[in-house]
Amino acid sequence: MKRTLPLLLSLLSLLTVFGLAQDQPTPSTQAKPAAAADKTVATDQPADAEAQAAALQRATQNPVANLISVPVQNNTNFSIGPFDRTQNVLNIQPVIPAHISENWNLITRIIQPIVWQPYSSLPNGGEYGLGDMNPTFFLSPAKPGKVIWGVGPAFVIPTATSDITGQGQFSLGPSFVALAQPAHWTIGALINNVWSVAGKSGRAPVNQMVLQYFVNYNLKKGWYISLSPILTANWMASSGNVWTVPFGGGVGRIMKLGFQPVNLTAQFYGNAVYPAGGSPWGMRLQIAFLFPQFSKEQQKQMLQMRLKQLEQEQQAAPKK
Repeated sequence: MKRTLPLLLSLLSLLTVFGLAQDQPTPSTQAKPAAAADKTVATDQPADAEAQAAALQRATQNPVANLISVPVQNNTNFSIGPFDRTQNVLNIQPVIPAHISENWNLITRIIQPIVWQPYSSLPNGGEYGLGDMNPTFFLSPAKPGKVIWGVGPAFVIPTATSDITGQGQFSLGPSFVALAQPAHWTIGALINNVWSVAGKSGRAPVNQMVLQYFVNYNLKKGWYISLSPILTANWMASSGNVWTVPFGGGVGRIMKLGFQPVNLTAQFYGNAVYPAGGSPWGMRLQIAFLFPQFSKEQQKQMLQMRLKQLEQEQQAAPKK
């Protein structure tokens, strides 16, 4: 708990501070431009920035979007076991799209956990290390209709550095995602089920499902409300210990740290159903570094806008 509160406060501070900073007019919009053309550019810049933020909102909420991103997601699960221990899972999960033909994209999504796993039966101690890697490959239409979808294989690779931070099995299975983005909304779900096919002898076989539904409502200035709980089912567990069913949500914002677009989110979830000794509630904090791909025409327009902005700043600067 002591480790996670500073993380939460830091993220909320970033959301507030950078949000206030971006809401303030820039020096170029405060100063009186020397020419009518410059006035037009200064007026158009906020609208253009708003449009870019809205486009990034929709892209980041689409798991099969044509957007390179590197999310770093911290999941903290509280009150585990009789001693109320805290588990922490830091997921590094790059998303890399590739055009494989005129009509199809291949989206590679990799999740590499870094885990602090406490000894749930002891009041202190635990193990820290890598968890099992989870790559997924989605084949998705390059020109989707109203319903955006992707399908492909999901894998669990036994990269864990400890027996208690991973399953010790190589598993695979199908994965499917579908979503729609009407107006300000993004509504969809992602599901996969994997079965173990190889691994260490003596380790339990794997048959597990992951279902994440997501409902996002986009607000102005890059803000959005997000509900994206991750439901899991361990089909090999005993009755009453199969499901983990969280409810909750949070807020996020698309903004820039310097010239780097990022997506910041903070979410809280309570588990209505969870296995014996599991966590009743958790917190998810994420920063995703975004690398949008622009066409040559878009790059040219952005360069022209930036040059005009520099001219404005030079004209507004006090003469020596």
